[in-house]
Amino acid sequence: PARYFDTETTEPISFFLSGLEELLSWQPNSDDEFNVSAVPLAKRQPPLHSKRPRTLVCHDMRGGYLEDRFIQGSATRNPYVFYHWRYIDIFVYFSHHTVTIPPVCWTNAAHRNGVPVLGTFITEWTDGEKLCEAFLAGGEEAYGAVSQQLARIAQHYCFDGWLVNIENTLSAAAVGNLPPFLRRLTAEVHGAVPGGLVIWYDSVLQNGVLRWQNELSEENRVFFEACDGLFTNYNWKEEHLERTCRLAGPRLIDVYVGVDVFARGDVIGGGFDTDKSLRLIRQHGLSAAIFAPGWVYEHLGAENFLHNENKFWGLLAEYLPTHGICTLPLATSFSLGMGTSRFLDGKEEEVGPWYDLSVQEIQPLYPEHEGRLSTSCCLQDAWCGGSSLRVQGIIPPDKEHVAIRLFSLQMPAPPKLFLTLLYKLEGLHPNELKVALELTTCDSGTCHEGNITSLPEPNSRHHPRFLPAPPPGLGKLLTACNRGSHGWTRRCYELELQDGSLRDLSLLMSRHQPSTKETSFTCLLGEVRVLDAASVAAAPPQVQSLSASQLWWQ
Repeated sequence: PARYFDTETTEPISFFLSGLEELLSWQPNSDDEFNVSAVPLAKRQPPLHSKRPRTLVCHDMRGGYLEDRFIQGSATRNPYVFYHWRYIDIFVYFSHHTVTIPPVCWTNAAHRNGVPVLGTFITEWTDGEKLCEAFLAGGEEAYGAVSQQLARIAQHYCFDGWLVNIENTLSAAAVGNLPPFLRRLTAEVHGAVPGGLVIWYDSVLQNGVLRWQNELSEENRVFFEACDGLFTNYNWKEEHLERTCRLAGPRLIDVYVGVDVFARGDVIGGGFDTDKSLRLIRQHGLSAAIFAPGWVYEHLGAENFLHNENKFWGLLAEYLPTHGICTLPLATSFSLGMGTSRFLDGKEEEVGPWYDLSVQEIQPLYPEHEGRLSTSCCLQDAWCGGSSLRVQGIIPPDKEHVAIRLFSLQMPAPPKLFLTLLYKLEGLHPNELKVALELTTCDSGTCHEGNITSLPEPNSRHHPRFLPAPPPGLGKLLTACNRGSHGWTRRCYELELQDGSLRDLSLLMSRHQPSTKETSFTCLLGEVRVLDAASVAAAPPQVQSLSASQLWWQ
């Protein structure tokens, strides 16, 4: 069927639903199993419901369902990817189709990095008015059927809820049923999807008139109160934020103030000035909704995209509270889910462009310090997948080493850890620099997982002990690296800890000899693992109940 499979290649594709009839007649079937996300939502700290302002990203690119619709990937050169997951709380996939089901590759990538994903339910123009009249003016049975179907769809495809956007005028009967519809939808989604969310877009008012408020107002408050949050329109000024704060009361962080990166209309800042908008939003303690950050790709072009993307998010980093990983094992080869080649065990296996966000790995923090440090993706060389992490910087004359923070960790420290690192130094003679990992911890007394507004400074720095030979349990994991593959160096460490909480994992670049000059370095990271020693000793779970279907022999 054309909905589920590309008519030219027969490959499985992600899809949307158009109109009320398609929504109400939707049933799960065996053809759409490819569209079910296979990656559960990873836990992270702080959790979504903590009391700090959040960041929502709304992806809107050329109508959606582009190369990302190919569930098993495509040979796309220079595709759009998103990888600054550590800085955001919610990802929305937006299109102008009535029911936007997020392409499964986005849900897989976001979930692996701990970010929930919302689809979009939108009605607009004259067709939207008719659609709303049919299901809202029709009374409880009609809007109940729509809310039930939307919740079932989110549950079936394993994404996390809906952005609801009614951008057309409504009759008195339809608008009267809108708050009960939103309450019903929110309750259904909460019941069907653990941690599910329904967010309302600032559009139609309680009298049925379509008029964007650019704030939480008395005219749209009834919809905000019926669901989990409000995403405001983009043409606000500081007075809109002040009024929103007064009206939101204790639900301040459930208001996501819209920022259009394309800067359409009368806005404070977009493009590389998006930080001006964010600064104001954060000064008022509100959450932010960054709309169409694909501006970087669409406006500045695909050629230099990764560089521009790091610049864009680097400028915003000050206003984006980061998230920590709170479960072990942590293992990543930093792959973005795209590349110009495919690598395995440090060897280039296949040359040619590819794009598959479902295999994007856990992404680090991407710290930037102007002129002194940069972290970026290296497509030319990798240990596994399509890319490695390039860390470039300088060790100043007065310092012996620099620590580059890769991950924030927030979890109780196990008694013993194993850590592994695969790296390659570029340009330098290996005797000049030492590459290692550093872990910081803080006392259990000062590390409260719930109190996240101001994380305590770590009070202990640990330099794990180098193991010349890996312990038996790790040996199997590391067999490929034993062959000293293609210029990559392997390091294995152990660290014993007493109580406390893990705080940060950093890359430590040190000089062997003191120097009066600065030392510049470029290091490629191919893989990092942090493992609880107890789990390494345990036998891995066995695969069970394996079945195969949809086979096409060639």
